[in-house]
Amino acid sequence: MTTTCKFRVADFLFSVCLPERMDVGKLLPSFRPFRVREDESGETLFDFTLAAPETIPAADTRNLLEEIENDMGLLRLFALPDGYRVEVTQNGHTHRMWASPDFTSARASLQWEDERAGQALSSLLRIAYAQSVLGRNAVSIHAAAVSCQGRAYLFLGKSGTGKSTHAALWCRHIPDCRLLNDDNPTVRLLRGQAYAYGTPWSGKTACYKNLSFPIGGMVRLNQASANRFCRVAGAEAFIALYPGCSVIAEDTRLRNQLYDTLTGLAGAVPVTGTLECLPDREAALLCHRALAGKHTKTETSTLWNL
Repeated sequence: MTTTCKFRVADFLFSVCLPERMDVGKLLPSFRPFRVREDESGETLFDFTLAAPETIPAADTRNLLEEIENDMGLLRLFALPDGYRVEVTQNGHTHRMWASPDFTSARASLQWEDERAGQALSSLLRIAYAQSVLGRNAVSIHAAAVSCQGRAYLFLGKSGTGKSTHAALWCRHIPDCRLLNDDNPTVRLLRGQAYAYGTPWSGKTACYKNLSFPIGGMVRLNQASANRFCRVAGAEAFIALYPGCSVIAEDTRLRNQLYDTLTGLAGAVPVTGTLECLPDREAALLCHRALAGKHTKTETSTLWNL
């Protein structure tokens, strides 16, 4: 016997079919704010099924597209004739998923003896979600996001750059500022406006908010010995945003969908910039002034220093 649970993330509906004995609330605790009634209507972004190991097609090691180690564990991605095979290895256990080429259908086999099987399931759902939204003018982006006075501000950068630290500085020193998501918010283009959404995936910080805000600005952080903000636009804005986006770069169709979304975002986000910064209060205040547009028009086209 199985049961189907439905979730809505960034207003995208998807279903998860799992054995009836499973307690989805305990298995996927970060998904609780996003769960909806099983009879919720609407088009589903993707359908995800927990299945037997033999239903996951084998892969040829010559078709390995990517092998990386991150917060999910060891991730391996293989190309298949009818889609993709994904492996997540953690604690010596390997969990596997098959997904259709557009990621609208996926099935996974978990090793339930792994005490972190729920985390593996969350990781596989995150992968399926991130690729399936690309065709919907949306992107799952590696960033920390805050809400401030009715707008969202996103901080991008390589792992270890200080995205979480910078978000925490905003929350500490800027009034009416709260953390929206600390690792993987979703960004959507709707009628020419860019919005940021909380998601069930927030890295090591338990911040799972089913909220959204129009985006006021996005900035790529770089550690430096002084604080300096530079506004970018056009191609430079595209380049600043692309490295944080989740996409299978070898898949031309998925990559082109991302390009279309980023081109739209580059024009829709009010302020995009780069911030060379220290992990201090002054960096947060400088960034807030720059992104919130409190400088004159001439100043916002140049560099700001503290």
